[in-house]
Amino acid sequence: MNRFALLTFYRSLTRHKLYATLNIGGLAVGIAVFVVLGLYVRFETSYERWLPGHDQVYLVEARQKALDPRPGQYSPIAMWSAVHRDVPGIVGTRLVPRSATVLKDGIGVQEQLALVDPAFATVFRLPTVAGDLAAALVDPTAVVVTQKTATKYFGTASPIGKAMTITYEGASHAYRVAAVIADLPKNTDLEFDMLVRLLISEAPAPVTFNSTHYWNYFEAQTYVRLPSPADISRVIGQLTAVAARHSRVETPDDPDNTFEISLQPIADVHFETAGAKLAVTTLGIVGVLTLLIATVNYVNLATARAGLRAREVAMRKVLGASRAVLARNYVGEAVATAAIAGVIGLALAESGLPLVNAAGGLSLSIQYFGWDGTLLPWLLLVILVGVGAGLYPALVLSRFPAAAVLASARSPGGGRWGTRVREALVVLQFAIAIAFMIGTGVLVAQTDHIRSADPGYTRQGLLLVRSLGSDSLTAGQRDSIVHRLRSLPAAQAVTVANGVPGGGLFGAQTNVEIPGEPGHGPTIAFFEISPGFFEALGGHLVAGRMFDPARPGDINANLDVVGKDGTIPSNIILNRSGVTALHFASPQAAIGKTVGGKNPRTVIGVVEDMRFTSPRAPVPPTMYDFQLRDMRQPIAILRFTGDPKAMLEAVQQAWRQEAPEVPFQAKTVVQALNQYYERDDHSALLFTIGAVLAVVIGCVGLWGLASFNTARRVKEIGIRKTLGASSTDIVRLLVGQFLRPVLIANLFAWPLAYFAMRTWLAGFNDRIDLSPLFFVAATLLALVIAVLTVFAQSLRAARSTPAWALRHD
Repeated sequence: MNRFALLTFYRSLTRHKLYATLNIGGLAVGIAVFVVLGLYVRFETSYERWLPGHDQVYLVEARQKALDPRPGQYSPIAMWSAVHRDVPGIVGTRLVPRSATVLKDGIGVQEQLALVDPAFATVFRLPTVAGDLAAALVDPTAVVVTQKTATKYFGTASPIGKAMTITYEGASHAYRVAAVIADLPKNTDLEFDMLVRLLISEAPAPVTFNSTHYWNYFEAQTYVRLPSPADISRVIGQLTAVAARHSRVETPDDPDNTFEISLQPIADVHFETAGAKLAVTTLGIVGVLTLLIATVNYVNLATARAGLRAREVAMRKVLGASRAVLARNYVGEAVATAAIAGVIGLALAESGLPLVNAAGGLSLSIQYFGWDGTLLPWLLLVILVGVGAGLYPALVLSRFPAAAVLASARSPGGGRWGTRVREALVVLQFAIAIAFMIGTGVLVAQTDHIRSADPGYTRQGLLLVRSLGSDSLTAGQRDSIVHRLRSLPAAQAVTVANGVPGGGLFGAQTNVEIPGEPGHGPTIAFFEISPGFFEALGGHLVAGRMFDPARPGDINANLDVVGKDGTIPSNIILNRSGVTALHFASPQAAIGKTVGGKNPRTVIGVVEDMRFTSPRAPVPPTMYDFQLRDMRQPIAILRFTGDPKAMLEAVQQAWRQEAPEVPFQAKTVVQALNQYYERDDHSALLFTIGAVLAVVIGCVGLWGLASFNTARRVKEIGIRKTLGASSTDIVRLLVGQFLRPVLIANLFAWPLAYFAMRTWLAGFNDRIDLSPLFFVAATLLALVIAVLTVFAQSLRAARSTPAWALRHD
């Protein structure tokens, strides 16, 4: 743009302040929404991409064919031991997470420890602050800590060479700090505060022997570094062959154990969480569509106002300007408008980010410079939006014929074709806006449903003491802690189990053979519970009876009661899904039946399904074993009355009187279940913000369009009133013409919203119905908004006197 064009642009903005405000404001809001949601999408898609050479790192995913429907992120510790022996050329490491305890001022502090192989430093090239990471992981007496952990225990002094006593897996270990690594960034799924070398004992006595040597214990995340993607199929073949040779032989209690191996790029692992990829994709689309609405808003207002600049175009043509020069100038105006809107949009995004972060539990920020800076993408966005929004209006303006415009008594308005183009743009705007309204209603209703739906037990007034499963506790300490918890005044019931709401510390599943049917039978999850479990949770008995400590047959004392024929009898309780999976006709029909092969189990009761994990996943078929002692990784469940915070403080005080050296961990069931709702809550919140602002932009555009079109029809209104039309007739005419594109928009919005929301709801096992009420309500709301938007202009035009209207141009 030359100096004259800039002067014309400035005068255009200052003389038509309403038009400038609507255009710049709409674009600014659209850009702000696009920037905020773009930051969210970029953050979610940046997981593990900060790792040097991340494109060469792959997670080994393993699936037991008889048990697992899909590959999981964990694999047997024994698998990589076999790979080392059989295929030593593969560079890889295991990462075995462990909850560890470090004493600080006499109080046990919980830290996240990872047991790794020496090749960890080769696979994960983490930035080292002090010491030598590779050398530290070769030394079995060395520990590597993060900067945050080093500061926590050693302050500002150098931690290198300092001693640390770390307790995990029921034993205390003496280490010295050999290296310090940088704290892990927020965009990672890797979780550890300390690293030590993984040591595997060949002695059968240690309690960890089974988990480190048997192939049906999935406790390790195994990573490999491959120089080229071409190596993937070769390595998968080698790992599959190793599993085939070793898994059955080295797992005596599961001789039918067979595996399927796959490799997943580490940058893609984050999206394996149910609903993660769909949520990010949806919010990215919301950002793009909101920006599209703002761009359409600009085009609509620019073309509607084109007639006001027709004489300007004609005079410039008379003075020698060509169509190309005019089009270039008007596109330049659009880019300049987009630049102003972009600056305001960045300011809006900066001011709105703290609120979005606080409401959504996020940590988004705008970095202007650097490899991930916002400045260059922002500049490209401004140019694209400016050119995209200004191209069509520029072509419309530049093609006005000079002679016809100067000879005419009134400015051209684009004719019927121009009117239809503007109506089509309004249809596009409101189709997206109505689809957003429908989507917002469905998202809010679904997120509210999963929080309020009956999980099969009473979630309020339940406290989970997870630290009871610490390996550092003795059986006597556990008994003493449970006894002390029962004596608390607000405690109504206390029980112990390793399957609890929010997920337990120990998870297991097995195949249960169905008598008379071929095959291994369905996969059934099993939990160990103690007396009062169902009563404490508020579970519902459907058929049969509950466990009774007075009946020896109910007590499964860690499978140490063997029958005369070598079998291990056991009484179990099934959930309703377990009844279906084992092909019983009804809960009543399952009572008294025996299932299983070498481990027969007799069903004595059936309870309603209890949802302990995500509402996206179906409640698994589950059987409950009755235990009185030696439960694996137990968790205390406490039913209480009164204030949860006061109860938590009382339990913590009781804990520290019994085991101060063991870190205390406890949370309510409501807090434990929040982990399964947070992502959908955040997505619904961001979607709602984007949808509301998109609707606002659409309404601003409709209001501006109504204002310009009504002003152009003042003489028509005067003639109609002279011929007998009332003000009500005029208002009905004008409002009806603006509602027509809004009604037509529903023809596009409804199918779009239906398929989008059906796809999103399909990711939930527990979901609402896609009711027509969502669609009807969104349409009515859009009509009300549209009427309110154009009513004021229509009423003002209808109230004008015919004499004034006929004199007005």
